[in-house]
Amino acid sequence: MRKVPFINGEYYHIYNRGAGKCEVFINEYDAKRFLKSMEVFNTTEPVRSLRDFIEENKTPSCRTAGDREKLVNIICYCLNPNHYHFILEQLVEGGISEFMKRLGGGYTQAFNLKHKRNGVLFQGKFKDVHIESNEQLLYVSAYVNLNNKVHKKFGGSKKHFLDLISERSSWKEYIENVKDIFCKKDIILSQFKDKKDYKKFTEETIKGIKEMRYGDE
Repeated sequence: MRKVPFINGEYYHIYNRGAGKCEVFINEYDAKRFLKSMEVFNTTEPVRSLRDFIEENKTPSCRTAGDREKLVNIICYCLNPNHYHFILEQLVEGGISEFMKRLGGGYTQAFNLKHKRNGVLFQGKFKDVHIESNEQLLYVSAYVNLNNKVHKKFGGSKKHFLDLISERSSWKEYIENVKDIFCKKDIILSQFKDKKDYKKFTEETIKGIKEMRYGDE
């Protein structure tokens, strides 16, 4: 159990990687299933499985995930071949822990079944960092939104999948006029003149991170 409980209304950088740095998103199907799980499992109501939710919501009378009280607000996210990042705001007591337990457990079960494997998929319990200032929140939002650009390579990953996975982040929600799917972006975007201003800030932040990590290579 976490020694210090997550606090409602506070923001946390949540991340984890595959056990032994293995790939956890091997193809587009895996990424799409994880994204759908992010939507379906973010509710205070019981959810048996993603498959059950899809079956139940084939009829118009069933409630969708969007109608339900949420466990967390997803501020931004990025799925890379062997790891993921989120910024989450907890909305109800125990919300982050419950959301991540559902997401990790449900996805691992589906991944193992599809890829004919057994055992753990992720490297232990997810990691978290409490975001303690507005400056830190903006910095981490840039880091998460363009996290795929931070890394020079992913061990064992195929180049064509790197191009694909670059679409698996909240970046487009932040810089383009697309329908809101996952993210509560107001806390970030309200601090910038417009989306172009945030794009400039994010790209400059990522450039600085890469220079610190890799120098002028």
